[in-house]
Amino acid sequence: MQDFEPILAPAKPKQKKLPFGWPPALKLSTLNPVPQRRRLRRKSTASQDNVAALKTSFDVWESIKTLQTRKWKIYDIQHVVCLGFILFSLFILPSAPIIKTAVLLALGGLLLMPITQQFFLPSLPIWTYLLYFFASRFIAPEYRPHIWVKVLPALENVLYGANLSNILSAHSHPVLDLLAWFPYGIGHFALPAICSAILFLFAAPGSTPVFARAFGYMCMLAVTIQLIFPCTPPWYEKAHGLEPAHYGMEGSPAGLARIDKLFGVDMYTTSFTTAPLPFGAFPSLHGANAVLEALFMQYYFPKFKYFFIFYVGWIWWATMYLNHHYAVDLVGGGLMAAIAYYISRVRWLPRPQLEKRTRWEYEYVEFGDRPKTYDEEYGSASAYGLGLLERRTASDSDEWTLGSSSSLDSLSRGDTVCGSSSSTPDILSPTTPNDDFKHVVLGLTPQGDIWNGGRLARESELSDVVVLS
Repeated sequence: MQDFEPILAPAKPKQKKLPFGWPPALKLSTLNPVPQRRRLRRKSTASQDNVAALKTSFDVWESIKTLQTRKWKIYDIQHVVCLGFILFSLFILPSAPIIKTAVLLALGGLLLMPITQQFFLPSLPIWTYLLYFFASRFIAPEYRPHIWVKVLPALENVLYGANLSNILSAHSHPVLDLLAWFPYGIGHFALPAICSAILFLFAAPGSTPVFARAFGYMCMLAVTIQLIFPCTPPWYEKAHGLEPAHYGMEGSPAGLARIDKLFGVDMYTTSFTTAPLPFGAFPSLHGANAVLEALFMQYYFPKFKYFFIFYVGWIWWATMYLNHHYAVDLVGGGLMAAIAYYISRVRWLPRPQLEKRTRWEYEYVEFGDRPKTYDEEYGSASAYGLGLLERRTASDSDEWTLGSSSSLDSLSRGDTVCGSSSSTPDILSPTTPNDDFKHVVLGLTPQGDIWNGGRLARESELSDVVVLS
């Protein structure tokens, strides 16, 4: 009888299962009402090698094939600008066709070999600036504008009520000379390379190329302003008063001459006397470079921001104490650096992940710091905000693109490849969605279908999808 009890017992009513089917169309804002900026970002499944790896190939044809298939953009005009400055500088240099041709061939080889391209292409604006600066001495005087002698002293008195440079340099002492010499005579020339190395090793991958481009283009613009608007520095006022200046006059080491006398060497006297731009007072590149370096460094290393601020004040004091610049020159250079930094940060600078100590610990990289539009903030699939036009695609992973690096492929921008649900187990439903949901909610095209092993949507898009249980 016991064998028949399960059969004779009344059947238990079946419990209704929760529906796992995907709706045909839903708005992203209804799936997850939490604003985009409040959500936790989902890490990419990209390996560390994909983010921080460097190119090791010497094959020139590899770069040529990349250029043939590249989709050129408006930002690529930067390379035309650099080429124009290089050709102009070589044109005004003394006649040496063999040397000039060798320089162009060597530059072309460095830019085409992948192993050197990843370093020389982002730093091309810096090399262009150096060539442009040293070649500017050969511009004929008949093509140069008038030299302004009274403008900067007048601005100094109007803005600050006194000539700060003359006040600070009125009394000198060997100890003060050494304190001013270290940032002005050493730090100014060494820190760009030191900051680049620190950013390369300990900041997010791709930060050094952005820093190099911002630094180079800022310096190129500053030299152009100095050529168009030449002004005499404070040492000229102390030596010649307000007498008219003319091209062909020698420069002056000013306070740095005391350093040469103190050490008994000629480190600065000859170099500053024969400087290419003795009347390039405004804007001050000493002030601009220090501000740019401090802004980039404090962005990635905020714990040391007070030290970076102190260094900027230190070199600004040294510049006026050594009688090389007015305060208005420093302010002008600082404004240029701030503009260059914030443009780079908003559009191209990789975001720091403060828990990471080196570049090799980064698993993914996010770019830019621009404000989000409504459709990006609330995830509306039906909105038509301009922010959708700014999304990066796989074609952006190109060394020739502004702010890009060879180590930053499409995976490092939040894209990943998924062949099964195991890659993202917490966001995939047991039931495969239909085409309407994939196209409307995820915004995927048939070519980018994650369910067939194609390219996965951006992390910000995937984070809009939640599983209801």
